[in-house]
Amino acid sequence: MRKRNPSLIGIVARRIIAFSLLAMVLQIGVVFADYWFDDDKLSVLMLQQETETLSRVITTQDGLLRYKPDHELRERYLELNGRAGAIYVRVRTASGSVLFSNCTTECAEHFLPLSINAPSFWKRLIEPGKPFSVAGGQSFERNGESVLVELAILKDPNGFMYAALLHEMFDSMIVPMTLMFCLVIGATIWSIRSALRPVAMAVTAADAIDPRDSGARLPITRMPQEIERLVSAVNRLLARVADLVQSQKVFSSSIAHEIRTPVSIAKMELSRIDDPRARNAERDLDALTHILEQLTSLARADAVDPSAYQPASLSEIGAEVAQTTAPFVFDHEKSIEFVDHPTTPVTVIPALVENMLRNLIENAVKHNPPGTRIVLTCGPGPQVSVEDDGKGLVDLPEHNADLGYVKRSGQLGLGMKIVHRIAELHKARISIDTAPDRGTKITIDFAAAA
Repeated sequence: MRKRNPSLIGIVARRIIAFSLLAMVLQIGVVFADYWFDDDKLSVLMLQQETETLSRVITTQDGLLRYKPDHELRERYLELNGRAGAIYVRVRTASGSVLFSNCTTECAEHFLPLSINAPSFWKRLIEPGKPFSVAGGQSFERNGESVLVELAILKDPNGFMYAALLHEMFDSMIVPMTLMFCLVIGATIWSIRSALRPVAMAVTAADAIDPRDSGARLPITRMPQEIERLVSAVNRLLARVADLVQSQKVFSSSIAHEIRTPVSIAKMELSRIDDPRARNAERDLDALTHILEQLTSLARADAVDPSAYQPASLSEIGAEVAQTTAPFVFDHEKSIEFVDHPTTPVTVIPALVENMLRNLIENAVKHNPPGTRIVLTCGPGPQVSVEDDGKGLVDLPEHNADLGYVKRSGQLGLGMKIVHRIAELHKARISIDTAPDRGTKITIDFAAAA
């Protein structure tokens, strides 16, 4: 199974995703390195984040400030469970009133004296290096009063440094870059779809082009400049194809006359010779003339102008063909009948439909024994059929199927190939019902042309 080529949108989207992810990884690496190697900045970020978390449980009850840490805060800041390091917390008002504390002498060692007016933020280094050992505090407004939350972290037993680092990268990098990434890829896909919409219209138009239509061209309206050059080249190719088709029309209209004239002269000369070999030569020339006419008909079927289609009656076409072919049928000791049922008008090329029916009748005449009965039926509906009670059709081997059919008489002709080509031009459906010694019925349904 052939693998489908990737779409332009898929290619661009994958590349945008790949380069966006690479940019995010690089940017995250830069931010990580910036904070990791700057202990002062990272420690300030850690203290600000943790003191803000502690300040969330400062409440007012009966007009008084209260600090009651819940289970989550106790587990995070106060209960170390024997882990290395220590965490000390003190919450006080600007006037020096302590709302909460989990330390005694440690508070005096690491925190500001209660007599000092609380600043908005302060920090001091207890011990250099990682894990951090720092102390600091941050002021918060509660009920019109300033409350200072102080925190001392020794050896960072709960990994506050990593939490602060992850929080900063998530807030400053991952969320904004993800939003930007989604907007960029969405805008890119929308832009590509808008730019390729005329290309999709050109593809639809290309699928609908009839190669026999000399005026068929692909639209280039609102086409991107790079693709417009390709479409213009295709239109120039279509123009050259139209010239070739026109040349084929001229060739097909003249070849029959050019060849028929010398053949007629040769037959006239042979008619003056009273010899059985001259009669054999005449039959060979008749066969040659028939094949040339079929080849010419086949070439003309490939060079059809779409303007040649017109509404027509299958009954009128069938009656005309039955009348013109009757002498030929009777000369070969066969009989022909015309049966007319109600038919519906169809849009066809009458000359080609006549050619199709004539070929079916000639095949039935040439490849069946004397006494064969041929019936040309029009209708019911948009269909015609040619039926005989002769020997039946035999399909060619698959590798020769494009040449036509072989009758049980062993003769090969192009009649059925012409019939199939004309049916394709009219989008008609051909059905063949045949069996040995039971005859053949070929039905052409013009429902698509009705």
